[in-house]
Amino acid sequence: MNEGSTFPDDQTLLVELDRLVHELDPPPEGLVERVRFALELENLDVEVARWERADELAGVRSVAQGTITFTVSDLTVMINLTKVGRGHRIDGWLVPEGEYGVEVRVAGHDSVSTVADDGGRFVLHDVPRGTTQIVVYIDGNSCRRTVVTPAVVL
Repeated sequence: MNEGSTFPDDQTLLVELDRLVHELDPPPEGLVERVRFALELENLDVEVARWERADELAGVRSVAQGTITFTVSDLTVMINLTKVGRGHRIDGWLVPEGEYGVEVRVAGHDSVSTVADDGGRFVLHDVPRGTTQIVVYIDGNSCRRTVVTPAVVL
């Protein structure tokens, strides 16, 4: 081997670097599934709410039980999670109140939909565990508005 030429070309260097990165710092398990799940909404015109507040039971990676609040401009989505058997019950409230369509998406499962009552309250039973997003459909006078929460792992 010549001095300064450990690798005969750049391609060999990149292959070796790729091997080391995957060996020493592999991507998190389920990363590809979570990215695909998030991208399913890419063709919709959506507003993304931000995670406003969570109690001490709500973690970044997993939420077993507790309350989470999401906000975007003039809409607040608050959900309370209760573990029931193998899934969760989601009790939710929307402010301002109104009869909005609510869809809960869980990666690898069918979506579950309901309509919030005129007080903005909704309940979903037997929501499976997994990467979850809540989509709120608001029918305005001039257009339909869609708000989506960040993905949370239940």
